[in-house]
Amino acid sequence: MESMEGLKQEFNFFLNKKVFVTGHTGFKGSWLLAVLKELGAEICGYSLPSPTTPNLFTIAKLSSGIQHIEGDVRDFDLLNRSIKAFQPDVVIHLAAQPLVIEGYRDPIGTYASNVMGTVNILESVRRQNKRISFLNVTTDKVYKNKEWVWGYRENEELNGHDPYSNSKSCSELVTHSFKSSYFIDGFKQISTARAGNVIGGGDFSENRIIPDCVRSALNKTTITVRNPNSVRPYQHVLEPLFAYLLIVAKQAEDSSYSGSYNVGPNEGDCLKTKELVNLFCKSWGEGLNWTFEKQLDAPHEANLLRLDISKIKNNLGWTPVWNARKAIEKTVEWSKIWASGGDAANAMKNQINEYLREMNE
Repeated sequence: MESMEGLKQEFNFFLNKKVFVTGHTGFKGSWLLAVLKELGAEICGYSLPSPTTPNLFTIAKLSSGIQHIEGDVRDFDLLNRSIKAFQPDVVIHLAAQPLVIEGYRDPIGTYASNVMGTVNILESVRRQNKRISFLNVTTDKVYKNKEWVWGYRENEELNGHDPYSNSKSCSELVTHSFKSSYFIDGFKQISTARAGNVIGGGDFSENRIIPDCVRSALNKTTITVRNPNSVRPYQHVLEPLFAYLLIVAKQAEDSSYSGSYNVGPNEGDCLKTKELVNLFCKSWGEGLNWTFEKQLDAPHEANLLRLDISKIKNNLGWTPVWNARKAIEKTVEWSKIWASGGDAANAMKNQINEYLREMNE
């Protein structure tokens, strides 16, 4: 940042800190790199190549100014050597097979990445003879979903239905086991974060509603929606990222803050898919609209999923900044800048600093 003045003290923590990020070439990882650069961190990223073409990591030239290691979290030897060489103060674990549909297609690969990848990163952290603040990022889908109208709390049963969701439940259990077995003294601080559905500029994934909306808008075609009445906790990608950084910073100062945290929007931003798409169409303009297209033999997807975010609000003082409407507006803003050949990296920087200003108001 040009100036750290006025920034919340917790985020001053990252100035000159060494932060090791797995999965840094993905959508969420790319935004995290941009945020950490603004906060003045020294960054090492460890990841497979970005899974999409185009991708935000390349578009925003995010490899500049960081250590970039192309590696698989299933490769323990390379991962462990990379962490040992970098000697991080912070490790944020984002690397995963992140899609429900891909989990059905490739359960072996999904469990290998999401479970053994977690084992490998935690064992690598364990072997370092220094204090490390560690965060494992999982998902809101770790809970046994009973289609309740109220939000799940952190002490609810973990038992995701499909291979992706279940592998993330297992990742949570692995983290808890390592914490109880090796990190009980608090010398290394260990937490997990269970985030809701994230949206924002630069997500080019398949089978996600907002990337599908952007593609339809740019191609001037009607958006097709397969589950218009499904309810999800939607939030801009900057919301969970700043929550993750807050967890990392707070537990580094006091290990009693370590634990599991839900990260999601306020209740009013748990929307039906059709409500989200209506917001997108209104924000994009140009007569964009959508239609329902029922899929036969589609894999199971939950109809209703909400998170209770009372714990992170009460324990850490975190609260969402941008509502769903603002999240959609910022997604559309970035997408139009990129599509017109504008400076997508600068658009990210501007949105990050706008978010920081509003956070501090």
